[in-house]
Amino acid sequence: MSLRIIISFFSVALLFSSTCIGQSAGEKTFEFLNMVTSARIASLGGNAISLKDNDLELAYQNPSLLNKEMDNHFVLNYSDYFADINLGSFYYAKTYDKLGSFAAGIQYMHYGTFKETDEIGNVLRDFVAEDIVVSIGWGIPITPKFSLPNGQKVVIDSLFHIGSNLKLIYSSYHFDYQAIGVAMDLSSTYWNPKNNLTIALVLKNIGLQLKSYTKENKENIPLDLQLGISKKLKHAPFRLMLNLQHLENWDLTYTSNSENTTVLNDAVQDTTLLDKIGKNILGFGDKFMRHATIGSEIIITNNFNIRLGYNYRRRKELGVSTKKGLNGFSFGVGIKVSKLHLSYGRAAYHLAGAPNYITLRTNFSEFSKKTSEN
Repeated sequence: MSLRIIISFFSVALLFSSTCIGQSAGEKTFEFLNMVTSARIASLGGNAISLKDNDLELAYQNPSLLNKEMDNHFVLNYSDYFADINLGSFYYAKTYDKLGSFAAGIQYMHYGTFKETDEIGNVLRDFVAEDIVVSIGWGIPITPKFSLPNGQKVVIDSLFHIGSNLKLIYSSYHFDYQAIGVAMDLSSTYWNPKNNLTIALVLKNIGLQLKSYTKENKENIPLDLQLGISKKLKHAPFRLMLNLQHLENWDLTYTSNSENTTVLNDAVQDTTLLDKIGKNILGFGDKFMRHATIGSEIIITNNFNIRLGYNYRRRKELGVSTKKGLNGFSFGVGIKVSKLHLSYGRAAYHLAGAPNYITLRTNFSEFSKKTSEN
């Protein structure tokens, strides 16, 4: 792929991001776009865009991870979310030599069936509340090509990959409250297999609401600029990762202006310069960590690994001050049995409960290969 195509790709990403970031102050709709259905990602803290392998469940979060090793792969995700809400997704991937790798799938969030009544309690009809996203993803490696003075053509192994997702969004909470939208993800991944290093940049949910729930003004879609880094230690069975979310908005805290003013006034009157410097450092660290998700995979064997994660923002926002427990922490395992990859994850959101996530992944080509051999 030529340098011109690469520059064009990121120019479009920059153009869309600058437009959407200007709208970040308003209320957002379609927040379910940020929901995680993958057991592997959930167990790593809720974000994992910098894992480079043949796991198709990662491609929805970062389409530039799509590669030819995912050809004919299928993945099914399910979670028993809070209050009997069902959350799930499924995806299928196919690779074409000159066009790249493609993935198509559906993610859904089903809130249940409800009864509509009149003012005195008479049941009028039943209705379903649900959110659905139909996505088509594309990813391709960037393979530089050049000619030597003797005319020989040289192709360099790719270290960079680019990709995109196109999302069609449908949301229905009642017969009279339905919305439609469209969004796109743009991503790039740097993968250095010699150093076991992966760096990824993803700009998610570039789009707009085509039809709003009511006749009022359309709402903004939740834009998310993410950066992820993962590193597998050379002489230890660990893969460490750091993912940063919502980099388009530095301050993710929601303290009111009046509270901020009170804190600043008290700091000026009652603290020394050293105390104020310490508070500024702590404040910077708190704001930075609200973007961060930390995860680790312990690779026991090629067929079994353990996953751990920590989400600082989740712990700060959903934790109870008197008893936070394991809020913000998550864990899971991955097992390969014959031709099936099974993953389980559990993420502690609140003392009220922790959702379970299950993922089943397989390669259809392995089944067809066995059939032909027989």
